[in-house]
Amino acid sequence: MAQTLFLRRVASALLFCLPIATTAAAPVGAWKPTRPVTLVVPYSPGGGTDTVARAVSKQLASIWGQPVIIENLPGADGLIGTRKVMDARPDGTTLLMQVPAIVLTKYTPGLKGIDPLAQLQPITAVAQASNAVVISGKLPARSLAEFVQYCRRPGQRCSIATTDNQSRILSRQFVAEEKLDATVIVNYRGTAAIVADMIANNVDMSFTGIAAALPHHKAGALRFVATTGDRRAAALPEVATAAESGFAQYRSVNWFGVFAPLGLTPDATQGVQAALREAIQAPEVRAAIVAAGAELLVNSPAEFAAQVRAEGERLGALVKRYPLE
Repeated sequence: MAQTLFLRRVASALLFCLPIATTAAAPVGAWKPTRPVTLVVPYSPGGGTDTVARAVSKQLASIWGQPVIIENLPGADGLIGTRKVMDARPDGTTLLMQVPAIVLTKYTPGLKGIDPLAQLQPITAVAQASNAVVISGKLPARSLAEFVQYCRRPGQRCSIATTDNQSRILSRQFVAEEKLDATVIVNYRGTAAIVADMIANNVDMSFTGIAAALPHHKAGALRFVATTGDRRAAALPEVATAAESGFAQYRSVNWFGVFAPLGLTPDATQGVQAALREAIQAPEVRAAIVAAGAELLVNSPAEFAAQVRAEGERLGALVKRYPLE
């Protein structure tokens, strides 16, 4: 009798637990793409956005059982690649990896006020990283303050390289507020080209991501003189923040986020977000993101949408002071 009662209690407990286990497994298994997925990176290979996208793509392919293809489509300040996703079918097989520069597209002259965010659906952030101030290793400056003084010397003509709208605004702000009237701002199509020109001493400085410049900093060809986040970057603990250096107004943090075409179903939205959350838990993905100078950050679609709106308000206020040209 006692044994029968015990077995009944065990069976009851198991039945109670089964729905919980099924619910926990559902987000990843509920929706999967039925054909290969394209993850569009609207910037050149070799930069932080590309690095993060490649870090997660292999793991997503394993989770979904479908190839996940990285497609680099640079140009028009990220709009060429972004537009491909804006115009794609909202079926979860065309996704976009973007950064805060996306909120500035509508302010870009020549792009007719196009706002990609009106035709895209935020899914989740994947990582975030402090930007940094990088200078040529051939310059005498060892800090951001020393670089400013170097560029203020009579007859000295410095140059700042930019890649996207966010770095252009920061560069214009820097030139104006530090009174570097002789400094020239040079626009590039990608971070890799900037790194090559700084190593060759063809351009002096850039507000850029950490990933592409990090190996060259370690080799001495480039030099990080400040990072622009709220705390020191884990990859560069020896480098002071801009705030610590007395330049807090140049704060800049990149999130790397995934968007889908507007109209993606709730099931597919949840499926993509859950797969990304699972993907970044893989040790090799975490290691790649950390090595790139970034940290993991996965949030809900609603939280990511709020993060994008907040960045839009911050950069929108800045672009009114320093309009894009």
